[in-house]
Amino acid sequence: MISESMVDLSRLQFAMTALYHFLFVPLTLGLSFILAIMESAYVMTGKQVYQDMVKFWGKLFGINFALGVTTGLTMEFQFGTNWAYYSHYVGDIFGAPLAIEGLMAFFLESTFIGLFFFGWDRLTRIQHMIVTWLVALGSNLSALWILIANGWMQNPVGAEFNYNTMRMEMTSFVEVLFNPVAQVKFVHTVSAGYVTGAMFVLGISSYYLLKKRDLPFARRSFAIASSFGLAAILSVILLGDESGYEIGDVQKTKLAAIEAEWETHPAPAAFTLFGLPNEETMETDYAIRIPWVLGLIATRSTDEQVVGIKDLLVEHEERVRNGMGAYDLFTQLKAGDESPATMAAFDEVKDDLGYGLLLKKYTPDVIDATEDQIKSAARDTIPGVAPMFFTFRIMVAIGFTMFLLVALAFWHSARQTIDKQTWLQKALLWAIPLPFLACEMGWFVAEYGRQPWSIGEVLPTHLSTSTRSVEELWMSIAGFVLFYTALLVAEVYLMFKFARLGPSALHTGRYHFEKEASHSMTGGTAAGPKAQPLQARNEQA
Repeated sequence: MISESMVDLSRLQFAMTALYHFLFVPLTLGLSFILAIMESAYVMTGKQVYQDMVKFWGKLFGINFALGVTTGLTMEFQFGTNWAYYSHYVGDIFGAPLAIEGLMAFFLESTFIGLFFFGWDRLTRIQHMIVTWLVALGSNLSALWILIANGWMQNPVGAEFNYNTMRMEMTSFVEVLFNPVAQVKFVHTVSAGYVTGAMFVLGISSYYLLKKRDLPFARRSFAIASSFGLAAILSVILLGDESGYEIGDVQKTKLAAIEAEWETHPAPAAFTLFGLPNEETMETDYAIRIPWVLGLIATRSTDEQVVGIKDLLVEHEERVRNGMGAYDLFTQLKAGDESPATMAAFDEVKDDLGYGLLLKKYTPDVIDATEDQIKSAARDTIPGVAPMFFTFRIMVAIGFTMFLLVALAFWHSARQTIDKQTWLQKALLWAIPLPFLACEMGWFVAEYGRQPWSIGEVLPTHLSTSTRSVEELWMSIAGFVLFYTALLVAEVYLMFKFARLGPSALHTGRYHFEKEASHSMTGGTAAGPKAQPLQARNEQA
């Protein structure tokens, strides 16, 4: 029997580190591209204000990037420390995209980060712009390979189970690479990162507009972020629809849980705008439904049904029974019975072996599981409906709120009336946390909705853990909480510090030196264009 407390603590630790890490990732994705756009504007126009924008936002990007790397490394170590059997079972497939990410993307990004910060006086304008674009490319390539690995966990294509090695082995790297779930997750995730970067720049630029300081800098930053952000938020909404279609195609259980779809209704299914899911009665109380919408999103048709949870339970119970047979045949193969008849019989039911392994939670003897144990295993295949239902709807509500704010920001920036919209500036400043919250909720829906599987319909989560004691897990969780909290406090402190200093701080030291030099030579106060504050210089630019 597997210790549930050990599994739960291992899941808690990984979820905590993943959620901490993803506070930094979307801002890295978004700011890297915004920096590349700003530096392209600097190269094309030659205006000093655009270089100041790249340097200032680049400083905040660097703080965020450093902490993102720090928190990301510990996640990969956990596959060995907390999820050793998972690493053994699927390492041949899962390890490949992670290795490529490190060799192709992370090294590229990390190398050019150094050139970005220390190459201003050593590279030409065009060379430095290319460096900035390569940083953006590297960060997005990192996301691509990591999401290919995660997409395979959701939809394990291009692999076969080898009963001799007790491992999943890759049969087609192309299928893993072009996994439709991975591709949709990539474009949806990076678009969400672009929105995060845009909202971050809009919020801090709004702070300067409200304070009536560094106005040329703030207006130009606001204009670039609102344009980029509008394109990004539209992409998120459109690609979210595409993500819903892929979930409806390959993850029917997750879709049914998100929508609290208890029954299989006649096509096209209605979308439940709001309600109170009742998991005991398997009904949604006080449901407000919009006809046709769910069917169109999930099936792209008006005649295909969205399967309800009750029918999925019946289907999964049958698959658990088939899994018992697959497990029986598997044990015969391992015992040396590799007759053609046994191998042919195993090939027919091997896709349900994972469902048979669900019974390991309740009995060490899968073949002789009782009816109650079979039904319990089938019930485990449905994730908690209420958390999925409400988290998804809050995420969508945040998304449309951000769309409204970014659209208004773009409108007033284009009409050059943003200085008068103090209410919008305040709203954007307070909205900085919204994209981070939406991203965290999106990952919760994706990963909690995959349960009880670490690899969809292949390897149950409760079989994936390392052999660790509960005391060791509590100690490591406490250590991570303290360490990550310290990092988060450091990030917030540094971000607040440099945001309050503002872009004028880029030239404070130089102007102070020039004032002293001018005063010593003339016996008076410094004068001339070099001694002007950044705002005045930018207005001239």
